Amino acid sequence: MKINDYVFELIEKGKGETVVFVHGSVSDYRTWQKQQEEFSKRHHTISYSRRFHWPNEQISEHEDYSINQHMEDLEALIKKLNVPVHLIGHSYGAFICLLLAMKSPHVINSLVLSEPPIITLYVSNSPKPLEILKLLFSRPRTAIALIKLGVKGIEPATKEVKSGNMKKAIEIFGKATLGSDTYKNLSDLRMEQVYSNAIKAEFVGSGFPHLDINKIREIKIPTLLVSGRNTPKIFHFLLGRLMELLPKVERKIIEGASHISHEDNALDYNKTVLSFIEKHSP
Repeated sequence: MKINDYVFELIEKGKGETVVFVHGSVSDYRTWQKQQEEFSKRHHTISYSRRFHWPNEQISEHEDYSINQHMEDLEALIKKLNVPVHLIGHSYGAFICLLLAMKSPHVINSLVLSEPPIITLYVSNSPKPLEILKLLFSRPRTAIALIKLGVKGIEPATKEVKSGNMKKAIEIFGKATLGSDTYKNLSDLRMEQVYSNAIKAEFVGSGFPHLDINKIREIKIPTLLVSGRNTPKIFHFLLGRLMELLPKVERKIIEGASHISHEDNALDYNKTVLSFIEKHSP
């Protein structure tokens, strides 16, 4: 499908109300295979690989990896479908979905967000010491978890990317976001998906925009927040903040799952999300 002068590969299955899946970092539409198999029994489903992700055309050396561009792509895709959708996003993809919900809520019937890394609710992309200090006073547990993610994950992974060692960067990033055990147990097939989507510009690109708390409060879309029981603490704290801000919100923790709860425990994830979107069918 051609959108915004770029050709996107996607998988389309089933009939009924439309469900769109948006994948996260170092991933592509393959991450949603178990969801699409189940959801398409009752719904029209679309999973697409975001701009620059496998098997789409790769990013050129001088292009930026912009989350706003990804949001505009998603908006154009939905408008091309010409129907409001049930929108499901994971991690970076969930951040994209949240941005779209603030910009164009009328294109979304219901919203499912799995652990969006919304750290710009609190600090900038490269946090200043004063920002961290303020967060330590206002939300100490969130601050400590954020510092841990930065020191053990984001900072060393970015350093390895800039040194040209993408394999090491992926290992550091994977262990920080999934937990060491989950990362070590990823299958060879899943690791192939990771390496096929190891995009340098995603690590060193323009980063995340500042999030306006008041605009999040204005989102009236029924929203489900999903997290894995075993995910790093920072994601639990970030979802907790969204629970405080969103007016029509529910939360579900998937047992036996990490940051990729839709892969770790697809059975419970599918049951939970299908129940939610059918409850909010227009």
